[in-house]
Amino acid sequence: MTSETPSKENLQIKSTAADTFKRLMRFMSFRVLMLVVTIVVAVYSTIMIANMGGYVDTIMRNDIRESTIMKVAAMTANKPISGDARRQMQEEMIALEEKRLGLDTPFIIRSFRYLGNALTLNLGRAIYMVSDHGSKAVRAIILERLPATLLLMGTAELFLFFTSVFLALMLSRSYGSFWDKLVITLSPTSAAPPWFYGIFFILIFAAVLKILPFGGMVSSPPPETTIGYSLDLLKHMILPASSLVISAFFISLYNWRTFFLIYSSEDYVDMAKAKGLTSRDIERRYILRPTLPTIITNFALLIISLWTGATITETVFLWPGLGRTIFRAIGFYDTPVIVGTTIIYAYLLAITVFLLDFVYAIVDPRVKVGGGNK
Repeated sequence: MTSETPSKENLQIKSTAADTFKRLMRFMSFRVLMLVVTIVVAVYSTIMIANMGGYVDTIMRNDIRESTIMKVAAMTANKPISGDARRQMQEEMIALEEKRLGLDTPFIIRSFRYLGNALTLNLGRAIYMVSDHGSKAVRAIILERLPATLLLMGTAELFLFFTSVFLALMLSRSYGSFWDKLVITLSPTSAAPPWFYGIFFILIFAAVLKILPFGGMVSSPPPETTIGYSLDLLKHMILPASSLVISAFFISLYNWRTFFLIYSSEDYVDMAKAKGLTSRDIERRYILRPTLPTIITNFALLIISLWTGATITETVFLWPGLGRTIFRAIGFYDTPVIVGTTIIYAYLLAITVFLLDFVYAIVDPRVKVGGGNK
């Protein structure tokens, strides 16, 4: 009898483990499938929107024809050539350029070709955003501009996030105080976008006071020493980073303060206060611990949002980042650059969403990966 009991218990444990593993695998497979479908739909929608449903092809063909006519006219200006020969040369050059850009095939076929290339990160070459030696690979453009964006956005957004959470936790202790009312009063100031504050900062600190540069990343020519270069970079970064922080500071502080107030009014918090626990222990165990999933979600989404940059703000400050590059790509109808940045952001977002399910289960015992009651 004693030998059978452990055997049954072991079998029960193994059966429970097998069921848990199967449930987890079903959950992971379903999540991966749904994320893949979402990415495919999002990227194809981006391709269609970036090409205006194929209308960009007409714009590109007109640009090619116009530039080719001007080029042929310049080539044959001092040469005795008939009109028919000139037109034939123009048509041949136009056909070659359209073939190089893939405009010799229907757009619907090329759209699926773009989709396959995008999903495999075969981003191709930029169409109009070219270097001195011709077209440039989209991957090279992204990797060249990404460090500047990560430096600016990372500094501003990480400072904003941690400062807002820390100060909001302090404000939640003093509900109804002068500082609490001040934050509520100033929260509507975040309705203005960062570039709006950036223009005012440029007028005040660059044009009037002349203590900070108008824009750019470093001076021209840049300082030769490492320390001088770093200080010059920091000086150029003050205005764009400040505009990003000021634009979202009070609304972020107000949101986190309200969020912590909701949890600090729970019954278990009142019970902890009655037990005589210190404010720091109450915040750590009974306020921060239940809110960790939300804090982690916001932080994870903030990290991947650094990729896109601040499009208009970077343009206003002439910051050579990825946001300004996307802005120029939209103006040039440069579909490969637009799709390239979108697909990488989509992959980062999908990976983050997939991993967050498991992070939730680690930080919050109430969350069960894959659902179920076991």
